[in-house]
Amino acid sequence: MLKRLNTTKLVCAMIFSVLLVGCATEQQRKQREYVEISTSLVAAEHPAKIYLTEAKNSSLPEKRDRYLLLAAHAYINNGNVNSATSILTSMQKSMVNVPTLQAEHIYLRARIAEKTTSPEAALEILQYPPHWQLPRWQMASYHQYKAKLYKNTQQSIDQVKQLSLLSNYLPKSETTAVNNVIWSILQPLQEETIQSFMRDPSNPIFAGWLQLTYIAKHYAVEPTQLVRYLGEWQRNNPYHPAAIKLPADLEKALSAKPFRPQNIAVLLPLTGPRAVVAEPIRQGIIASYLSEYDNNVAINFYDTQLGVVAAYNEAVTQGAEFIIGPLLPNEVEELQKINDKQKSTIPQLYLNQTEHFNPQPNQFYFSLSPAQEASDAAHKLFSDGVKLPLLLASNDPIGKRMAESFKQTWLTLTSDNAEVHYYDPGDQIKVAVQEALGVNDSQARISRMRDLLGSRLESDFRSRQDIDAIYMISGSQDLALLKPFLDVNFSVFSEPVALYTTSRSRLETESTQAAQDLNYLMISDIPWLMRPSSETQMVSELWSSWNNSQKRLYVMGFDSLELVNRLAQMRAFPGYQFMGRSGALSVKSNGIIERQLSWGKYTQGQLKPL
Repeated sequence: MLKRLNTTKLVCAMIFSVLLVGCATEQQRKQREYVEISTSLVAAEHPAKIYLTEAKNSSLPEKRDRYLLLAAHAYINNGNVNSATSILTSMQKSMVNVPTLQAEHIYLRARIAEKTTSPEAALEILQYPPHWQLPRWQMASYHQYKAKLYKNTQQSIDQVKQLSLLSNYLPKSETTAVNNVIWSILQPLQEETIQSFMRDPSNPIFAGWLQLTYIAKHYAVEPTQLVRYLGEWQRNNPYHPAAIKLPADLEKALSAKPFRPQNIAVLLPLTGPRAVVAEPIRQGIIASYLSEYDNNVAINFYDTQLGVVAAYNEAVTQGAEFIIGPLLPNEVEELQKINDKQKSTIPQLYLNQTEHFNPQPNQFYFSLSPAQEASDAAHKLFSDGVKLPLLLASNDPIGKRMAESFKQTWLTLTSDNAEVHYYDPGDQIKVAVQEALGVNDSQARISRMRDLLGSRLESDFRSRQDIDAIYMISGSQDLALLKPFLDVNFSVFSEPVALYTTSRSRLETESTQAAQDLNYLMISDIPWLMRPSSETQMVSELWSSWNNSQKRLYVMGFDSLELVNRLAQMRAFPGYQFMGRSGALSVKSNGIIERQLSWGKYTQGQLKPL
């Protein structure tokens, strides 16, 4: 990648300057003669005052403008944007009509706009007319800088477009690094997003990357189809960088053998006190099997109530080729210990995950993890452009675990710590809200002023204005108090900030009146519950006593069977997402299945998908 962004441009420039020093004696003055400093715009390696002196002494307008641009560049490198702006503004009207100089003027103005205003403002400025004939180094700097700005504004597709154009201007030794960046950006994008942008005749390299990504995602579960379509793509794009060398994880996915079990065992507590938790999962697996699953595959359920090891051994004895479950954390730990001792194990999708485990090639972990949901929320807030979030979390183990997960992810994304305030239930919620928003401090200041100036002082409290979003980690009962307290504790001088919450906060019966109280609040949940359908209606009618938590378990069971034939490819190819009912699912290298949830927003008393 180029190094220009903050100080110098990539292409090495030779700066010729020779200082001739005459005889230095006490009787003679030192005499110095400067050989002319280079006017190359590639890098500004001298102090700005040297370039300004050269500009003043230049009789040729083009050379003068070059030195002025170099002076502005040097000022920007040193953080003196005011002086740089002054130079660029003063020279604009009299600049010579040379595209290289005009492009540099635009480039430097964009850098100033990024520093003083925003990346969006810089992008508005950074536009070169397509008919300009510019040096390769200048075009490389242009596309690299635009890619950086698009990254900072969360515009992944446009970032990839600029990086694909950048590779045209780099030596082959540097294109591999750019190609790896392009591929890593494309992996998290959903298949539908890729498909909507992959026809771009004006930029065949960009279009080729999107087509390759779509093929990899769409056919990853069918190796034969994947090989076929990759071959067609390579024949249609013989000179594409990825046709010469496929991305490493895609080559790995090609060689991964999918699981095709004919006998699937499901380990669940079918009797006893935990059966009520397992029943929705069992019904979801059955529903998935009856919908469109291969009827030649046998599915057998084994009760773990009398011992998970006994249920596991019975399944193995009866020829199980894949195991779904168990469900309870202690059961998962028990089977992990057994599997860790074996040289080869039956592929298994645990329906829970433990904090510590040794990753095994055939072992996978699928759960509706609250901590994972909080981590996903951190990504959501980051993609929404939130800079300073405030967390209000219930003071209990789940609240603390979710807050810590959000904090860790936010730190990874931004290198900043997220501020967390914990609340206790009941009357303490109001206290925690006022403390978090700085209302108590404001009211204390008002009280002191009244003591000094008298009780007739008219005043209103001020809430803090540095935060731009609040993420509430609470149950639905607490949310009914949290949201009103937040509404009344934002001062009249402040704009209300964006409000987010978790699926735990969702009301079981969302009457229009109850939802009115939640207007403008954004909430995460599984896609299946975010978009009502005939299927959600059918489940509600069949199991009318189920709450939202049980419905989520039903969907988890449904997706667990859908995942079986996809898991090998998903693990080999991290960019492969399966659009399940419980979220956009992908597999980490350690076998943990990650969920990307859907988001909705309460508007006019209704929860509407975003």
